[in-house]
Amino acid sequence: MNITEKILSKKAGHEVVPGEIIEIEVDLAMSHDGTSPPAIKTFEKVAEDVWDNDKIAIVFDHNIPANTIGSAEFQKVCRNFINTQGINKNYIHGEGICHQILPEKGLVEPGKVIVGADSHTCTYGAFGAFSTGMGVSDLAMVYSTGKTWFMVPESIKMEVVGELNQYTASKDIILNIIGDIGIAGATYQTAEFCGKTIENMGVDYRATMCNMAIEMGAKNGIMEPNDEILQYISNKTGKSVKELNVVKSDEDTVYKKELTYDVTDLEPQIACPNDVDNVKEISKVDGTYIDQAVIGSCTNGRLTDLKEAYEVLNGNKISDSVRLLIFPASMEIYKESIKRGYIDTFIDARAIICNPGCGPCLGGHMGVLSEGEVAISTTNRNFKGRMGDPKSKVYLANPKVVAASALEGVITHPKDL
Repeated sequence: MNITEKILSKKAGHEVVPGEIIEIEVDLAMSHDGTSPPAIKTFEKVAEDVWDNDKIAIVFDHNIPANTIGSAEFQKVCRNFINTQGINKNYIHGEGICHQILPEKGLVEPGKVIVGADSHTCTYGAFGAFSTGMGVSDLAMVYSTGKTWFMVPESIKMEVVGELNQYTASKDIILNIIGDIGIAGATYQTAEFCGKTIENMGVDYRATMCNMAIEMGAKNGIMEPNDEILQYISNKTGKSVKELNVVKSDEDTVYKKELTYDVTDLEPQIACPNDVDNVKEISKVDGTYIDQAVIGSCTNGRLTDLKEAYEVLNGNKISDSVRLLIFPASMEIYKESIKRGYIDTFIDARAIICNPGCGPCLGGHMGVLSEGEVAISTTNRNFKGRMGDPKSKVYLANPKVVAASALEGVITHPKDL
């Protein structure tokens, strides 16, 4: 059996098989300021009290601080629910993006089942958990019962080998995979990432890959935790590594499909408008004019990402024609970036430093594009109108490429600086 099947089997109380419908208990349920109000509205039709207020996390990250009266009203509904249900323990306001904050708070562990009313909940697969997004009606039922149903997914084994060069990152690996199998190539399947390249990856790079599993339609992305992941979780939870429920795939596991990717000669990958699987090598799109550059989001707003942007921007100034926006994924990352001098460098480069949160990724706050404008971003989606006007365009890339492009005013390979 593979990791996902083992986690679901333990919850179901028997050995599950792909295609089987199961109802299981969840370990943690999450919603944010954008999805909580409709979930609350449905919840109030079916129950008076949540099943376990310590196993629910509500994070304000999408429109923080509130940018419209509507956003303020949404957050008011959330606060009333939080106070009424006693969810104060895991009410997180303005500390950063949910998918970065939950691991930081020690709420994510290997072997857990985690659901959230946000499609990028699959991020926690980087820590060896089965985690997936769901709609607000389904989440309302979880809030009331602590249970949900799944069809056990088939699995695709994605083995990654080779060493990345100094200009590429895990963002390029996942974009390359999405470009290969397509935006629906793994629909309702597990994307299990493995191989020497994955084994040697740090926490931040792993989170980036699992975060974008949904962009190929996957039900979840997951990895076997390595030593760095286990030490991170141990530090955040206060548990010893031996106490953690590490789940591994059996060597004789049979997958629906097995794919191998060698990243040794991989160029930086660019997802071009208007689909995440419209991926091209940077050499095919360099020189494309941009108006805005964005570094941040639940995909690439972590300390490693900011370090890589710092290395490109240090001692340089961004182009007069470009707005560079930088969003640390959490306050913890923001504070560490200040200590390391990254923020001073960003300011000296004339970037705009924004508070931790989702920012313009969803096209609702701080950095919305106008008609005809073009952005290059470290975010996870570039659908039509995703970051603002339907006639704007978004290119997706790694932080090094985004920083280099901000300096030149056009999409630029960092090696060409």
